[in-house]
Amino acid sequence: MADTPTWDSTRTPSSRPASVRSGRSARSAPSDPSSRTTEETPLLQRENSRRSSHHGSEDGRPQSPAASALLRSLNDSPRDQPSKSRRWPSLVALLLLCVVTVLIMVVGFFAPEAVEEYATQAVVFEPTRLAINSFTDSGVRAHIEGDFTMDASRVKKKSVRNFGRFATWVAKEVETEPTDVEVYLPEYGNVVLGTAKVPRIKVDIRNGHTTHVGFLTDLAPGEVGGIRRVANDWIDGRLGQLRVRGKAEVAIRSGIIHLGKQTVEQSLVFQGNDLPTAPAYNISKINFHEVNLPFARKGMAADISLTVQNNYPVDFTIPPLGFAILVDNCSPTDPYIMIADATTEELHIEPKQDVHLNVSGIVRQLPDALITACPGSHESPLDALLGDYIHGSDATVYVRGSDSPSLDTPKWITDLVSDITVPVPFPGRQLDHLLKSFSLADVQFHLPEPFAEPDTPEAQPKISAKVKALVGLPEEMSFPVSVDRVKADADVYYHGKKLGNLDLHKWQKANSSRIEADKDGQPALEVESRVDKAPLTITDDALFSEVVQALIFGGKPLVLGIKAKVDVEIETALGKFAVRKVPAEGVVPVKPIGNKGGFASLGLQIGDIDIVHTGPSSLTLQAEVNFTNPTEYSATVPYVNVNILNNGTILGQATAKGVVVVPGPNKNILVEVLWDPLASSGKTGAAVGRELLSQYISGYNTTLTIKPHNGTVPSQPALGKALSGLEIEMPTPKLRAPKSGDDDDGDDDKDGISFIREATMHLLTSTAIFTLSSPLRHTPIYLTHINATAYYHSSAVGRIIYDLPFAVPPGESQSPRLPVDWSLGSVGYEAVRKALGGILKLNASAEVGVGIGRWREEVWVVGRGIGARVRL
Repeated sequence: MADTPTWDSTRTPSSRPASVRSGRSARSAPSDPSSRTTEETPLLQRENSRRSSHHGSEDGRPQSPAASALLRSLNDSPRDQPSKSRRWPSLVALLLLCVVTVLIMVVGFFAPEAVEEYATQAVVFEPTRLAINSFTDSGVRAHIEGDFTMDASRVKKKSVRNFGRFATWVAKEVETEPTDVEVYLPEYGNVVLGTAKVPRIKVDIRNGHTTHVGFLTDLAPGEVGGIRRVANDWIDGRLGQLRVRGKAEVAIRSGIIHLGKQTVEQSLVFQGNDLPTAPAYNISKINFHEVNLPFARKGMAADISLTVQNNYPVDFTIPPLGFAILVDNCSPTDPYIMIADATTEELHIEPKQDVHLNVSGIVRQLPDALITACPGSHESPLDALLGDYIHGSDATVYVRGSDSPSLDTPKWITDLVSDITVPVPFPGRQLDHLLKSFSLADVQFHLPEPFAEPDTPEAQPKISAKVKALVGLPEEMSFPVSVDRVKADADVYYHGKKLGNLDLHKWQKANSSRIEADKDGQPALEVESRVDKAPLTITDDALFSEVVQALIFGGKPLVLGIKAKVDVEIETALGKFAVRKVPAEGVVPVKPIGNKGGFASLGLQIGDIDIVHTGPSSLTLQAEVNFTNPTEYSATVPYVNVNILNNGTILGQATAKGVVVVPGPNKNILVEVLWDPLASSGKTGAAVGRELLSQYISGYNTTLTIKPHNGTVPSQPALGKALSGLEIEMPTPKLRAPKSGDDDDGDDDKDGISFIREATMHLLTSTAIFTLSSPLRHTPIYLTHINATAYYHSSAVGRIIYDLPFAVPPGESQSPRLPVDWSLGSVGYEAVRKALGGILKLNASAEVGVGIGRWREEVWVVGRGIGARVRL
């Protein structure tokens, strides 16, 4: 404290020196008993000063008869011996009187500052109880109790401590007459804070003696406007310190000595931790429910139970009170928005006992200012309020006094609180687990439009699905509620890492149904909404590639996490309004595209093939593809282009346009393939392509690798880049030709077409005719030259060298008679001779020139188990 505390204060004094005392010292002339003391002058010092002044004024007065007789007895002749024994008590009395007189002179005149210092530091008053007996029309009647003690050990200077103990031992006790105390605030224009009527009080001022003080007093508030100013400054945090000054005209006496009436002033400065703080409180229960209002209307009621911490020794009963509940407007300069009326019942406060309080409030309607979007924003004050609450932050509401629901409440109380607005932090509730379940059904994926502008919604992949959610309702919501529309901004996660963003910013129609409390005792709301072509923005390309590979090769479902901020338009008794940014979190299991059967489960088949363009080193063909989608997901593919590789070398590209993939069988999907190994990978590509074609024609098991690239989806280079790390290796599809009427070899078609169906060998003419089967249905294949050797086991049978081109038309056809140079005398030739008229299984190897349109290629062919008829 900055100033000297009053006698009933428990605060320690400041080290600041006392103010200068004008005209008072131990050597000054005696003062008028009614003179005014300074605000720093303690009570004990004034008592001693008054006593000193009283004795000092007797120097100039006639002596009393008793004193004259005593002096005469002392001046009697010593010769009067018989009277000596009668004079001894008088001598002792005179001696004691002189000693007391000297002590009082010393105390009152020669050491007033020492007494003042002692009284200032040694006084201790510990309030033990403050009870308000009753509220009156003008104030309150209070019962105040406390313990008054003089503690010499608190005095720092030993000389002052010893002297003060002696002086107070002499005085023993002091008593005040009934008086009026006025308390005012100097820094607020000396506005009167209040007045109190203090009755007679007597205290023991000897060191270590405790006086229990208890009295009734009538307290009356001062100027209501000034009190409001102080309260508002304290609430707004502008009250750095508060100086309080008390003033009273006090009549004091010590024992039988009346010290007269003195003006007592004392100041206290509250600052820092000295200023009172708002009591801590805990809201234990909240319940919202519908109520019926006049004129067949409905409103919303809130019943709140809370416990307020009480650290003060006060005992009183608060009458019923009424309050207005307000919230922030759009701008701090705008007036608060009133949303509800609240009332409290009569409440009894016990000393240092927590207060259990029940508050009831009613919201009759939602003001337009509360639900209207603020200027320059899409959010309303209600959005801000609910946003703080549902995210676990303290939402601030404001409480302002209003008319009391009881006529017995004194008017001065309602007048006092009517313009005081107290901000009350309303503890938020973390609703991160409000969404109990979340699922997607009837999912359909849409790839971006092929030539859309980058970074536009059309350039993003999209998802259509039926969204189902089970929302757990907080237990305090005991009123009907339905969901009409929803929208959200959702982040998609995989293995805890953000994969992308699902844009659901457009309102989607929804319907809901309430599910009553389950075994956990919590009701729920089942919400269903249809999402149509919501853009999915991929933010982590590498992670997206990992997801795709897991879907294709993982063989088991993967789980995607979703964290969303959901806006919900709800309908209640108060009307429709939106609750924004409700945290929602859930998981979406995604079934794999592939399974344990691998690509065999796709049942990939190549149907009709048509050559649409040829070049010296390239072929462009269209093929009808049939396959089975083993998943429950659909996809729309406006355009997609991938590279075709073998052994890491790009041989060509495949393109699909306007493809709609549905669960189950998908037939006649048109795919365009560009085969150009030379242009794609140079001479290395040409060699790899030649080798792949040779192996494929010869019936070896070959594979192709499908690999996306940056231009896979032209409007989404990032998507293509993410997919570029994905390599899908698949068996080369088998080409099949229509069966001819004389096809009696049913095994050939199981693994695809055999280009050489059969052969007929003529021994006399040394020629051979081959039955060939082309997989192309519209374009002939040309064999430009042949250099082939036939074997029986490992022994050569003969050799064919033919350099005249001939055509192989679509379907089955026969070759021209090709000249055979027999290997006479060989084991193979002898086997052919012995098979005359029958069939002999031969093997063959050949170097063949192939042409289609302008395209030319040299391939090697190996045939095994070719059925050759032997004729003359």
